[in-house]
Amino acid sequence: MEKQETRDELIIGRNPVMEALKTGRSIDALFVSKGEKQGSIGKILAMARSSGIPVKEVDGKKLDYMCGNAHHQGVIARVAAHSYASVQDIFDRAAEKDEPPFIIVCDEIEDPHNLGAIIRSAECAGAHGVIIPKRRSAELTYTVAKTAAGALEYMPVARVTNLAKTLDELKERGVWVYGTDMEGQTWCGTDLKGPVALVIGSEGKGMGRLVQEKCDFVLSLPLRGEINSLNASVAAGIMMFEVARQRLGLESV
Repeated sequence: MEKQETRDELIIGRNPVMEALKTGRSIDALFVSKGEKQGSIGKILAMARSSGIPVKEVDGKKLDYMCGNAHHQGVIARVAAHSYASVQDIFDRAAEKDEPPFIIVCDEIEDPHNLGAIIRSAECAGAHGVIIPKRRSAELTYTVAKTAAGALEYMPVARVTNLAKTLDELKERGVWVYGTDMEGQTWCGTDLKGPVALVIGSEGKGMGRLVQEKCDFVLSLPLRGEINSLNASVAAGIMMFEVARQRLGLESV
């Protein structure tokens, strides 16, 4: 009999993957043996693509390695540790609290520890949700969940196909988009009390060009050392708690 979840975060084998797709299980990515499209694999591929699930064709040895040589039948699904929300869920959460939206946007944050730390800080700072892209981003793996230390149970995380387009949609709904980059204007003195989307760039490259072009403002932190950048989750935490400070009406001394 085929086993579902024979390895952490994985669903292995054609029937288990098919059932997971049918029930709407949150699947981060589908891994299929290169050239494998016959029989039920073709149906699985069609279902995955219609649901917007990234499909990755890999060598059979890669699948063997991923599942510890379990009988994968040419297909493995990597599942999320928590269900994804929608962007509307984030706006609904802000409305329920009668607060202007406070949204964290992660632009290609690929380190799961960084993403988990950002989600944890976002929850503590009173953000209403986090948005990540479907591609070139860490997913809601168990490493992310563990690093978030329970925050995933309270913090909606939406996963979108096109981050730049999503920023346009946020702006159409009255949200001001603030990017973060060492070349931006200093964050001190910037009014962050209104509807805010705070964009955190990737660990190595920062914000992508298209995403940066969508920002209304680009903010920076005053760095004094020889190293000219901070860890993404550390920079995100500093900026988030500046938003929290202003919203609480706390005066800086």
